[in-house]
Amino acid sequence: MGCIFIYEKTGSAVSASTYTEKKKIVAITFDDGPHYKNTKLLLDGLRERGVKATFFLVGSRIAGNEDLILQMYRDGHLIGNHTFSHADLTGIPEMEVLGEVTKTNELIEKITGEKVIYLRPPCGYWNDNLAKKINMKPVFWTVDPTDWKSTNVTQVVNSVMQNVEDGDIILMHDIYSSSVVAALEVVDRLLDMGYEFVTVDEILSK
Repeated sequence: MGCIFIYEKTGSAVSASTYTEKKKIVAITFDDGPHYKNTKLLLDGLRERGVKATFFLVGSRIAGNEDLILQMYRDGHLIGNHTFSHADLTGIPEMEVLGEVTKTNELIEKITGEKVIYLRPPCGYWNDNLAKKINMKPVFWTVDPTDWKSTNVTQVVNSVMQNVEDGDIILMHDIYSSSVVAALEVVDRLLDMGYEFVTVDEILSK
C-alpha cells in the first residue's frame, strides 16, 4: 500500500553544549501490518536487540494474528490505529471514517486491554475537520525511505541513514520481507551510532 506524503522536519534549535549532553533518540514505526510471517520476524529481531518500536495496525489484518499483537504489547511496543481498510479518511463520508477508526480500536483494545490513543492516517491524509471528529492523536513521520516501492534492501537502508537525525520518526512497513531485513539493519546501524530507540509518544512529548 504505497503513499506519497510531503513533509518538513520541525523542531526548536538546540545549543551545541546541550546537544552533546543529550542522548540521540529516534522512533521507528511500521504501517500496514500485522503480517503473519514478516511481522513475527521483525518482532523477534527487535526483541533480540532490546528495541522498542511503534506499530500502526490495519484492522482487517488483525483476525488470525492476535498472538502477534499480544507479543507487540508484551514486548513494550506502542500499538496504534491505521484504519480498518487503509482508507483515505479525507475522501469518505464521516460515518465511514468513524467506522474505520472505531472498529480497529475495538479489535486492538480487545487484545491488549488498553485504549488506543494514536492514529496514523493512511498516506498522511488529514485535515482540521477530522481532528475535530476523531479524538485521537495523529502521528506522521519525518523520514520516509519509500520501502513499499523497492525490494532493494541496501537502497532502503541508505535512504534512512542519509536522512535520519536526532528526534526523527522513521516510516517503514512490516508487511514486506525486504522491509523487515532493511529495518533491522537500520536498527543495528543506529544502535552502533549511539541512538536510543523510543516509541512515538516519547518523541511527540518533547
